[in-house]
Amino acid sequence: MNEFKMQRLGVVMEPEPGNIQEEGGVLNPAAVRGKDGNLYLFPRIATKENYSRIGIARVKFNEVGDPIGVERLGIALEPEEDYEKRPNGGGGCEDPRITYVEPLEHYMMTYTAYTPNGPRIALAQSTDLFHWERLGLATYLPYEDIEFNGINDKDACLFPIAVPSPHGHNCLGMLHRPLFPGTSPEEKRHQPWAKEIDLHKESIWLSYCHTHPANGNKWLSPEFTSHRPLAMPVSAWEVLKIGAGTPPILTKFGWMFLYHGVKEEVRSGNKTQLCYSAGLMILSESNVMDIIYRTVQPILKPELPEEQVGIIADVVFPTGIDRRDDIGTPDRFDVYYGMADNRIGVARLDLPDILP
Repeated sequence: MNEFKMQRLGVVMEPEPGNIQEEGGVLNPAAVRGKDGNLYLFPRIATKENYSRIGIARVKFNEVGDPIGVERLGIALEPEEDYEKRPNGGGGCEDPRITYVEPLEHYMMTYTAYTPNGPRIALAQSTDLFHWERLGLATYLPYEDIEFNGINDKDACLFPIAVPSPHGHNCLGMLHRPLFPGTSPEEKRHQPWAKEIDLHKESIWLSYCHTHPANGNKWLSPEFTSHRPLAMPVSAWEVLKIGAGTPPILTKFGWMFLYHGVKEEVRSGNKTQLCYSAGLMILSESNVMDIIYRTVQPILKPELPEEQVGIIADVVFPTGIDRRDDIGTPDRFDVYYGMADNRIGVARLDLPDILP
């Protein structure tokens, strides 16, 4: 076996009938093992008006160790702060990723806060996964002539250990996707690959923050700097946009994460539809700015009815990953992903014997 392949295991969570809080879908979950050994999902739970909260659910497994469903346990975060609310009553806490960050000795959640000015990256921390303390919005120092503060931002996830920054300091690394003006899929589908837009804005970015905690191990004022564009759209299936998906996890090949890519497809009646698929990247363990492998074709794309029909059609959106150390297979990973922005599926990824 010399290639990355994914095997779908099925739907593990979908909107609860009669629950108005879930009429807009349950989707795009963080996935993380608790200190009790259980696997927890943190799905985005949306009303039909797209007012989003972040829930907590415990994954249930069958006798052979395959995930088969969830037990709902409540709400982790809901819009409470001004930066999570909009004047018209809208807002939301959306699309979380969670990593246990060893230097901080905390579970760290990155999520999209739907602020009055648009989506921004917010952070929260926990010691037990059930009680979360907000750390506020991520802030950024400028990069060359690019101002990051005030720019829409999504798809953030953290490395679990400190990694070397471009200046040689051990820092907390964060993948994220700044939405610079002119770079959204909706804008690029009308003016694909506009040359007046700098190419390094069309990408997944990597930014760094010092990991020195203060005041009882609380990580105050997370300010990121030393920004670098990591990867930009390359292949046809991702030509309109790419964004980080699952948090980076260290494998025998290096730091692995799944990402999403967007293209435009023509449907019946010559109608066009954005299509979200998933690819995979591996970064060097010693230099995370070095991409040592990237899939040319998507390893997961909308093919099932549950992935093609929903709140938004034709979407697979990976956000959670679970290494199956619990069953003695550290080269096996279960990937949790949003299906058509309406439900949550899981697909299995077994690492090949050698890097393709």
